[in-house]
Amino acid sequence: MAQATAVATPPKVPRRRSANPRRLPYLLIAPAGLLMLGFIAYPVVSVFYYSLQNYNVTKPWRNGFAGFDNFTRIFTDDDQFWTTLGFSAQWVVTQVALQLTLGLALALIVNQTFIGRGISRAMVFSPWAVSGVLTSTIWILLYNSSTGFSRYLADAGIGDYGTSVLSDTGTVFWAATVAELWRGVPFFAILILADLQSVSKELYEAAAVDGAGRMRQFFHITLPHLRDAIILSTLLRGVWEFNNVDLLYTLTGGGPAGETTTLPLYVANTGIEGHDFGYASALTTVAFVILLFCSIVYLRLSKFGGDHK
Repeated sequence: MAQATAVATPPKVPRRRSANPRRLPYLLIAPAGLLMLGFIAYPVVSVFYYSLQNYNVTKPWRNGFAGFDNFTRIFTDDDQFWTTLGFSAQWVVTQVALQLTLGLALALIVNQTFIGRGISRAMVFSPWAVSGVLTSTIWILLYNSSTGFSRYLADAGIGDYGTSVLSDTGTVFWAATVAELWRGVPFFAILILADLQSVSKELYEAAAVDGAGRMRQFFHITLPHLRDAIILSTLLRGVWEFNNVDLLYTLTGGGPAGETTTLPLYVANTGIEGHDFGYASALTTVAFVILLFCSIVYLRLSKFGGDHK
């Protein structure tokens, strides 16, 4: 009887475990994320550090650890802080409300089909591409008492020659408001128009068949669809308007008599002109906490991203 030949089986080679595919996206964005973290975290930590210091380059003998003295000074001895904070709140509420209303109206108009719609959209969106300093320069020329529109109003018998709306405490706020509206309204128009184009036309057709007019369609179809876009855009624009420095600094310089000085502009004047970087850092920290608190409350109350049916 023939003996059975033993067949040698090859040794098992352990299979290399492949990387978890769920981690791959995070690995790919890790370098950019670390860079962003460095560019953001370092300035934030530096501001928190200097807010606890006496750091005035014109008075180096007083520099050193101050603890919470800067914050105590803000809330107990600095009346200008409360004045600028109040104006900042007035500026943000006015700007966001008017920009949202006008931006929504413009988005609804340019969303319609008409001859020259492409050119109209370009004209509506073009102010958003202009920088804040250039915007303020344009409006300074328009508000100039010798070459601006006030001269032509005086020629028509409205107002007096040589008057400037930027030097009058009664008109400077609305003059600055109009200039900022010209730049800020396109932001809302762009975002709202992009969301409007995703609304199904079948919804409007079905509503029209059921007898719903334009107003009912707007409040029951358009606005609910735009809800999240409006919440996000108002939050972003509110933060940007609170931090507005370039236009007001170039247009009014915070004047006249401090009538248009926002909290960030007060911070800039304290740090750059007053050279008191410790106190300016403390003001910045307070502004950061205020913005963070208001943003969280706003998102919680508006239920952003939640079910709103």
